Amino acid sequence: MSTNVQLVNVEPALNSSIATLPILVLHAHARCNCRCVMCDIWKRTDQTELRRSDLEPHRESLRRLQVKWVVLSGGEPLLHQDLRSLCQFFRNENIRMTLLTSGLLLGRRAQEVVDSFDDVIVSIDGPEDTHDRIRGVPGGFRVIQAGIAAVRELNPKLTISARCTIQRDNWKFLNETVAAAKSLALNSISFLAADLTSEAFNRLQVWPVQKQMSIALSEHQVAELEWEMERFIENFADDIRTGFIAESPSKLRRIVQHFRSYHGQVKPQSPTCNAPWVSAVVEVDGAVRPCFFHRPIGNLREGTLESIVNGTEGIRFRKSLDVESNAICQRCVCSLNYRES
Repeated sequence: MSTNVQLVNVEPALNSSIATLPILVLHAHARCNCRCVMCDIWKRTDQTELRRSDLEPHRESLRRLQVKWVVLSGGEPLLHQDLRSLCQFFRNENIRMTLLTSGLLLGRRAQEVVDSFDDVIVSIDGPEDTHDRIRGVPGGFRVIQAGIAAVRELNPKLTISARCTIQRDNWKFLNETVAAAKSLALNSISFLAADLTSEAFNRLQVWPVQKQMSIALSEHQVAELEWEMERFIENFADDIRTGFIAESPSKLRRIVQHFRSYHGQVKPQSPTCNAPWVSAVVEVDGAVRPCFFHRPIGNLREGTLESIVNGTEGIRFRKSLDVESNAICQRCVCSLNYRES
């Protein structure tokens, strides 16, 4: 996930249970209203969603674990039939709310967004034509533009940021993507590399090599991206310094290394990450993961959130996880390294 947390080098407590779980990511709805080339969520046909009634039994766990920040992801959260009630459940606990969205329904549900969320992150995959092609939604960029304007009209101070996933169809348009984010009057933009080898994002199995190669950059393209990224870092130094571009130069260079490692040009290297010790991901069926990419450690329908993250499987996983050497961590595109300010 793309977040605005403080990034620091934190040594996780490997041999203890979790006392606090500051961040909780919820897949609020099963389906999505885009048809992105780098994601399979849109292929789901069911309308499953996490409801307030699913979460009520876990209210005490939220309090005991001192959850401070809930991120609604999906699927598309704005497809949820009773989103206001779901958000109010967390609002009643004074929990910060972040919306991860395709942006296509921002205009239609602008008042609800303003009332329910502290900040919004919209997926932008390039300048207008590139974005619409990758998302499989003709005219989608302009719909997002109108939706952002509608939200801004209701609350000009609401933070709305962009997240861009770099892959074969948009790597040439880094400069234009920043320009697109500015044209949308966004507060910032973050970049991450496309995930190629995991079972995350509704993939029933790891993508076959042919599918991976359709998203990954070729070896020649990676060499070009490396050169382009250095020019990008130089040209947008001020935007990096001010935080309009969320990543540091070293994190932007990691995107290049991700694709280089995919081709075996360099050894994959895990990012600094403490996600399994400070957060959890709850899928729409109630499955609880220690992060987006590792396997579930339990299910909300079979126990409380606290009993899951501090249960036998959760503790076993954290004790055995060596982030530096773990193969899944080494190919991670969406790390989290969090400590409260």
